Amino acid sequence: MGFVMAMIDMVKWDRGTNEVYAWKFPHSNLSTFTQLVVAESQEAVLFSKGRMVGKFGPGKHTLNTENLPLLRSLFGLPFGGNNPFTAEVWFVNRVMPLNIDWDTDNMRFHDPDYKTMVPLMAKGRYGLRVEDAERFLVKLVGTLLEYTAAMLTDQFRGALVSKTKSILLQSMQSQQIGVKSIGAYLDPLSRAVEAAMQSFWEEYGFKLLRLDITSVDIDSRTPDGQAILQAMAQQSAQSIAGYTWQQSQSFQVAKEAMANQSELGMLGVLMVAGGGLGGGGGVGAAIMQPQTPSAMPNSAASGQWGAAQPAVRDVFCSNCSKKFQSTSRFCPHCGDPYNPCPRCGADNDGQATRCVTCGQPLQSQAAAAPSSFCTRCGNSMDPRAVFCPNCGLKVG
Repeated sequence: MGFVMAMIDMVKWDRGTNEVYAWKFPHSNLSTFTQLVVAESQEAVLFSKGRMVGKFGPGKHTLNTENLPLLRSLFGLPFGGNNPFTAEVWFVNRVMPLNIDWDTDNMRFHDPDYKTMVPLMAKGRYGLRVEDAERFLVKLVGTLLEYTAAMLTDQFRGALVSKTKSILLQSMQSQQIGVKSIGAYLDPLSRAVEAAMQSFWEEYGFKLLRLDITSVDIDSRTPDGQAILQAMAQQSAQSIAGYTWQQSQSFQVAKEAMANQSELGMLGVLMVAGGGLGGGGGVGAAIMQPQTPSAMPNSAASGQWGAAQPAVRDVFCSNCSKKFQSTSRFCPHCGDPYNPCPRCGADNDGQATRCVTCGQPLQSQAAAAPSSFCTRCGNSMDPRAVFCPNCGLKVG
């Protein structure tokens, strides 16, 4: 008699949200008079003795032997009357959740724009719906009391990240999509990953309704990612401000020299105070300009200067910005002719009217009589000269 009084008259789930995929009714003492109420967005599944007894869609159902004929073979229930039996009732949420976020860990990708490996990370959102309630409950839920979106994300994070990274990188590689243009391809990349992930979720009773990639960015959590972002920011600043990499290097040299006035001496301090960095009379010119024998002390001009002055110096190509030695007539990286400034020796474009490093006027030099250049110091000289007037090298 006590067992009959403990039987449940009504079974329903009123607490369903988009975050909960499945919920188990806490009691199993049912009867053939028990009323099962299933909401519009739900599906109910009954299990008894390890077997599925039946499925019920939206509506109000009586759990009698007519609706559940398997009860007669499992419990030997007669027709009619209030007959008790035990069963587990699961409610499955059929509402489409679109608020499940995902992200990847570090992805190494050979960028077609920068021709180097860059660290990437992707973020997005996906929505799933339970398509096969029985398969979903058997494969994923088991003995749990409920199954939430958080449990799903935690359980499948490894497989989801691995498959998403593989598909995303393959798509970017095959279409030669680089970091600079990735934002324009987020939708087609999302569809490619979505199509490839459909079969994965179907195995667990889900239907993947939509998967979106919201961003693919340089991974700033890594040291090399931070260095790449800094270099990209510097490149953008140079492009906006209108100065070259060579000029940036010259400004940095001047800044360091100004911080240590003992290296500049009184002349350098006066030049900074009077001319700054412009007009060819600034600190950059004072540092970069090679001194001639006439500007050196008498002892140096009399013959010791050639031994003390370095024979070779590094310059930066005005065309490709790569470093090469001043003894070269052409840039060994891009083949551009070496056009040295007569004051500081920096390489300049052939059409330049002023030196990009020290501001020395170049137009008058170009209009002057033809000249040649010393292979040791790069100094411009008369092609008829036998010795370089700057370093004394015999060039005849």
